[in-house]
Amino acid sequence: MVISVILMLLGVLMISKPSIVWIITESWKSNDATEPSDLYIVSTRFGGIMLSLAGIAGIIALNL
Repeated sequence: MVISVILMLLGVLMISKPSIVWIITESWKSNDATEPSDLYIVSTRFGGIMLSLAGIAGIIALNL
């Protein structure tokens, strides 16, 4: 249950603020480190949707 909630929270963070995820994980790899690319933002939001769905599925599976 705790892992499902953590997955959901991370998913919501990735959907709503992909730039924060970029700063934490990827900014050190960039030479200019100005902002994430459009592709990074789209793929991070997609990953956030998948994490949120996995968290919801985990909560539903535990309550059955």
